[in-house]
Amino acid sequence: MSVKKMSQPNTGIKCIVNTCHYYMNGDHCTAEQIEVQPRNARDTQETDCATFLPENQ
Repeated sequence: MSVKKMSQPNTGIKCIVNTCHYYMNGDHCTAEQIEVQPRNARDTQETDCATFLPENQ
Protein backbone atom coordinates (compact mmCIF):
# COMPACT_ATOMS: atom_id res chain seq x y z
CA MET A 1 0.00 0.00 0.00
CA SER A 2 1.52 3.32 -1.07
CA VAL A 3 0.41 6.22 1.11
CA LYS A 4 1.51 9.85 0.98
CA LYS A 5 3.42 11.03 4.05
CA MET A 6 2.24 14.45 5.18
CA SER A 7 4.50 17.04 6.82
CA GLN A 8 1.87 17.69 9.49
CA PRO A 9 0.09 15.07 11.59
CA ASN A 10 -3.29 13.67 10.62
CA THR A 11 -5.15 14.95 13.67
CA GLY A 12 -7.84 12.29 13.43
CA ILE A 13 -5.36 9.46 14.03
CA LYS A 14 -3.48 8.65 17.24
CA CYS A 15 -0.62 6.18 16.83
CA ILE A 16 1.88 5.02 19.43
CA VAL A 17 3.86 2.68 17.12
CA ASN A 18 7.14 4.62 17.11
CA THR A 19 8.77 2.16 14.69
CA CYS A 20 6.42 3.14 11.85
CA HIS A 21 7.52 5.35 8.95
CA TYR A 22 4.43 7.53 9.50
CA TYR A 23 4.97 8.05 13.25
CA MET A 24 5.50 11.61 14.53
CA ASN A 25 6.56 12.58 18.06
CA GLY A 26 3.61 13.07 20.37
CA ASP A 27 1.92 9.86 19.16
CA HIS A 28 0.76 11.36 15.87
CA CYS A 29 0.40 9.77 12.44
CA THR A 30 1.54 11.53 9.26
CA ALA A 31 -0.11 9.11 6.83
CA GLU A 32 -2.62 10.86 4.58
CA GLN A 33 -4.96 7.91 5.13
CA ILE A 34 -4.85 4.54 6.86
CA GLU A 35 -6.27 1.11 6.11
CA VAL A 36 -7.42 -1.14 8.94
CA GLN A 37 -8.32 -4.75 8.16
CA PRO A 38 -9.67 -7.47 7.93
CA ARG A 39 -13.22 -6.78 6.81
CA ASN A 40 -14.99 -9.19 9.18
CA ALA A 41 -13.01 -8.58 12.38
CA ARG A 42 -14.97 -9.28 15.53
CA ASP A 43 -12.77 -7.50 18.10
CA THR A 44 -9.74 -5.22 18.35
CA GLN A 45 -7.28 -8.11 18.57
CA GLU A 46 -8.32 -9.28 15.10
CA THR A 47 -7.62 -5.89 13.50
CA ASP A 48 -4.41 -4.82 11.77
CA CYS A 49 -3.14 -1.50 10.43
CA ALA A 50 -2.24 -2.33 6.83
CA THR A 51 -0.65 1.13 6.45
CA PHE A 52 2.23 0.24 8.83
CA LEU A 53 5.60 0.60 7.16
CA PRO A 54 8.81 -0.01 9.15
CA GLU A 55 10.77 3.21 9.66
CA ASN A 56 13.87 1.95 7.86
CA GLN A 57 12.07 1.43 4.53
